[in-house]
Formats: sequence, C-alpha cells, structure tokens
Amino acid sequence: MLLYTETKSPRLAYIMDLISNEILVEPCAITTEKDVFLHYDGARINYSKQQFDCPSLQIVPSSLLFEQDIQPASPEVKFLDGQKVMFVTEGGDLGFDLLAASFYLVSRYEEYTSLSRDSYGRYSHTDSLAWKENFLHEPLVNTWILYLQEKLLEIFPGQLFRRKSFRFIPTYDIDMMFSFLHKGLIRNIGGTIRSVMKGNYRQAKQRVRVLRGKEKDPYDAYEWLDALHLYCRVRPVYFFLVAQKQLGYDKNIPTEVKSFQELINYYASVFEVGIHPSWQSSTSPDDRILREEKEWMEVIADKEITKSRQHYIKFTLPEGYRRLLAAGIKEDFSMGYGTINGFRASYSSPFRWFDLERNEATDLMVYPFCFMDANSFYEQKQTPQQAYNELMRLYAAVKKVRGTFITVWHNSFLGTDLEFKGWREVYEVFMKEDAYWDAG
Repeated sequence: MLLYTETKSPRLAYIMDLISNEILVEPCAITTEKDVFLHYDGARINYSKQQFDCPSLQIVPSSLLFEQDIQPASPEVKFLDGQKVMFVTEGGDLGFDLLAASFYLVSRYEEYTSLSRDSYGRYSHTDSLAWKENFLHEPLVNTWILYLQEKLLEIFPGQLFRRKSFRFIPTYDIDMMFSFLHKGLIRNIGGTIRSVMKGNYRQAKQRVRVLRGKEKDPYDAYEWLDALHLYCRVRPVYFFLVAQKQLGYDKNIPTEVKSFQELINYYASVFEVGIHPSWQSSTSPDDRILREEKEWMEVIADKEITKSRQHYIKFTLPEGYRRLLAAGIKEDFSMGYGTINGFRASYSSPFRWFDLERNEATDLMVYPFCFMDANSFYEQKQTPQQAYNELMRLYAAVKKVRGTFITVWHNSFLGTDLEFKGWREVYEVFMKEDAYWDAG
C-alpha cells in the first residue's frame, strides 16, 4: 500500500506505522512524488486535498500531523456514518481525518495540554475527551482502523489485509504479598490494636491464627492462581512492588524476606514478571530509585527486567515514560486510569509511545489495560456482579475489534479476605468463560 502526501512528517509516519501493524501484511509506504503514486500498482491512499485520476481512497488532512509543536486543542466530536468521529473535513471518502484523529487519541495529546491533576497528581479521566463525549468504554481507534479497511476493500477488493487474532493477557499487581505475614512485630501489633479499636475482633483473631500457622494468609492466592492459569491455558504477567523503604503508599513487606524473594524467583522462572515502580520512584527528581528497584529485582529474578506498571498508575507524560526508557524498560503496562475502567488511549492494541514534546516515536511499547479490580471496588463502588458485567462488556468490545484485552487484578482481591468476598469467584467465572470461548 502507498500513501501520498505533500509533506512527510514524524507524526504521519508514526500513525501509518501503527495502522500497518494493525491491518496490513506489509508496512504502508509514504511518498511525496505524484508520478510514483499515480503509477503504483496496488492500494493507494491520497492524504491531500488534491484530486487524482486513479483509483485511491482520499483522506482530506487537517493540520495536526504536520505540526511540530503542541497547541491546546479540543476537537469537536460528531456522528458520521453511524460512529463517533473528530477532525471532520470537507470532502474525501471518509468525511474526517482518521489519521489525525487516531494520532490525537493514541499519542495522548490532551494530556500534554492539561494542567489539572487529581488528588494523586495524575491526569484526571474527567478531563479526557473520551469521558466528556462518552466513548471511554470504546476502543474507538481500533474501530476506525477497521472502518478504513472496509473502505479500502470497496475500492481495492484484491488487497490483502492482516487477520489479527484477539489476545487476552491477565496481569497482576503484587502491592502487598501478604496481609499479615512478614510484617514485623511492630506492624502486626499496631494492626491488631487497630482491629480491636474498630471492633473488628474477627480480623484480630485471624491475624493471630495466621501468624501462628493455623490459617492461610488471606492475601495468599498464588497456588490458586497457578491452578487457574493451568486450567485456562493462559500466561499471565506479574508486577512486583519492591520498594526498598516502606513509606507512604509503598507498603510492601521488607524485600529481605526470604519468601518474598522466593516468590519472585519462582514466577520469573515460569511466567513473565515486571517491576511495579514505587510511588517514591515516581516522585523522585531522577531515575535513581527506579534503577535501584529494577536492579534489585533483576538479581532476585535472575533475569533482565524489561516490563513495568506504575504503582497507583502514577505517571505523567512525557517525564514518566522517558524515565522508564532511561532505566532500560522496554514494555509498559500503565496506560489506563487509576480511577475508572475504560480505554485511556481509546485503543486496545500494543503500540509504540510517541514523545510529543520531541516529536518522535520511541522504542517503548505500551500495553493498554482497560479493567482494574481496584477501580471497580474503590472508585466506582461496584458490587462483584456489577464489576463482572462491566468486565464482560469491555471483553466483548475488545474481541469485536480483535484487540488485546488486558486486565489488572491484585492478589488481595483474589484471596480469602472477607472485605473482598465474591471477587475471587467473579474472576474464576470470567477466566473459565474466556477459556471456553477461546477453545470454541
């Protein structure tokens, strides 16, 4: 496939590379030469206002992909051909600049221009266009790309397209490996006193029984998860919080605890593991803390660590992703909200991160998630059944566009703690239904 444009740009090259990875067998070439375009023997996209006397699909461009700076923008969202679109243009075969619209959402353009932050210092989902225009629960960019494919097939019925397969990647954040075990004498005494003062005698008794070896720790869901993964034939990714200081939001058990190290080493030998960079690392003026955590985990895992997901989804663009790249991280799973479920980038496929300030594509692969148990429980105040219904709606939306469905769960939700009663069962039902549909 060949795309004609009057001017080449890094942004145009980036979005066409993304689209090529999604639907094309071979990358789409870009040319500024009219004769080359006119004599090309294959599918053609005319990304200009010019009219050509040859079969081609015309997309009238807006200015976004040819700009080099970042300007405040609030694209108007309209309905066109039964779907939500933006960057509407006069003429062309689509009626809107699909390339610019996709770039705007995937690059997270709006996050560079918004100064408001939530109580944790993160970009707020309520500032996003997807939230304001009610398409947060849609992988809209995937839908647009498939729409582009349909339009191309109408003009070039012989064009071969890639048939991508739906993927499911279950992921887990191990913020606190155990509820009671290995907390140390002072933390356990303090926890017991707090339980008694709140009248939660059951929890106080449970803590004593666990510490005496009479009962399993309520956050210990590891063997159960191993059996579930084996039954469902999925390969998960585990992210471990390994803050060297237990401070503020970083409440993991001490990293010198042998069982902590053994669990990391075990999962590193059988599954994929990544670093769960601490809150301290995200607020540090440099990447020293992140590097120390990553290096410690690499020693324990006995392998290079190249995956990450930020603790509390605490990051800002572009600084957060630049820090990961500088530390040697190659794949990040933080692209989602820590306040609501949905598609932060309106896209459900892995993609390379584009650094808008430097106006260049990077080598950091972004794996967007769209569902997290903590969002459902703490932020959206959902019951297990309500969370299951939302989970299945998101699952169906991603499967429809043959995307990659990534979920985030915590061991605390999947253990036996009565605070999270019903969540373990919901997850088991979902996992087995996915296995059933996958087998079918």
